[in-house]
Amino acid sequence: MNFIELLQQEFEQEMATTRRVLERVPEDRLDWRPHPRSGTLGWLASHVATIPRWTAAVLTQDEVDVQPPGSPPSQPAQASDRSHLLRLFDESVQAGRSALAAAQPEQLGKPWRLLRGGQELFNRPRVQVLRTFVLNHLIHHRAQLCVYLRLNEVPVPSVYGPSADEDSFRPA
Repeated sequence: MNFIELLQQEFEQEMATTRRVLERVPEDRLDWRPHPRSGTLGWLASHVATIPRWTAAVLTQDEVDVQPPGSPPSQPAQASDRSHLLRLFDESVQAGRSALAAAQPEQLGKPWRLLRGGQELFNRPRVQVLRTFVLNHLIHHRAQLCVYLRLNEVPVPSVYGPSADEDSFRPA
């Protein structure tokens, strides 16, 4: 098994878990936020839903400028309800899945840059960007989303094992 196949397996596992979390997002609480400096539940869920698409950008472009000079910052899609959220996610996953399926091992070591206003934020090998900027970033925000669900009394699904909302696990 080559490294791309390993990435594909990890990608699929994390996407299945992420979909279970997104399916729980309450439509009537999209404007809720736990603190004035925190993003809304709708913003966070939309962010989580669109991160998998970054896989395609990392594998098919040499760089991305999130705010090209003279332009406003790019605005990610914002879901209006749960069905829209899941559509955004499914489209994002498909874009990432397709890019991984077409990837060649030699691509993984090539550099990829993230810029803002023409200024380089980082320059790393693509494999590192896929693991940290895409997968780890997704996992981080998915965990935040699970906390938002808990704070809204929404049962949290299993992620890496049973959650406190499942019969098979009860914390002491």
